[in-house]
Amino acid sequence: MRTIHVIGIGAGDPDQLTLQAVKAMRGTDVFFVLDKGEVKSDLVQLRHDLLEAHIPEGTYRLVEARDPERDRSAGGAAYSPAVGDWRSARADIYERLIGEELGEDETGAFLVWGDPALYDSTLGILQEVLGRGAVAFEYDVVPGVSSVSALVARHRTGLNRVARPVQITTGRRLAEGFPEGVDDVVVMLDAHQTFRQYVDQDIDIYWGAYIGTPDEILASGPIAEAAPRIERLRAEARERKGWIMDTYLLRRHARGDGG
Repeated sequence: MRTIHVIGIGAGDPDQLTLQAVKAMRGTDVFFVLDKGEVKSDLVQLRHDLLEAHIPEGTYRLVEARDPERDRSAGGAAYSPAVGDWRSARADIYERLIGEELGEDETGAFLVWGDPALYDSTLGILQEVLGRGAVAFEYDVVPGVSSVSALVARHRTGLNRVARPVQITTGRRLAEGFPEGVDDVVVMLDAHQTFRQYVDQDIDIYWGAYIGTPDEILASGPIAEAAPRIERLRAEARERKGWIMDTYLLRRHARGDGG
């Protein structure tokens, strides 16, 4: 039976790789990497660097495939179907890679940024591939340090406050309104800087881009003061690199909040 490791490799810092992840990587015959194109080629290079740092040369094969394009213009009711189409296109690639590149008794692996359980499609896609019935395999999951954990660690703050809930959401959902009953909100996948909607509120923001990499950028403070600085830093970074991955925590000052 083929085996697949889904390995969380952290937010970008090579030191965030866990001992469990290294052990799984050293037991892998074939690593599958999806190339997102020249603009994001440094993400592929970071994976190469991790392998070279931890796995003896000549003990594994590396198989790359081009990541399918996703329709990012789809909005409203068309958003979920567009994501579903993209995931199915990825499932086609995964199915082919596992079926053609992995021997019946070999172990393959996907190296996933952050933690595979948090806003990542790999697990759902593998389940879709299994459901099709064309290839059979077992898989396990190695947790990793998420960008959320890395963000609050770099800002030297907690993710939640005493006896308070915290919610992790997307920019798309934040645009619909601040979650009810929650004063600490982590926002991921926000291409539109939705935090700007809240500059007139008593909120602190803890923001980070390219967290854990040499290009890491951090900013924090009252949102009215920090938002213009974050917009400028974000625009400059996107112009320089051609892409950006950022995450932020919004911390609302609740009535009677003593800090």
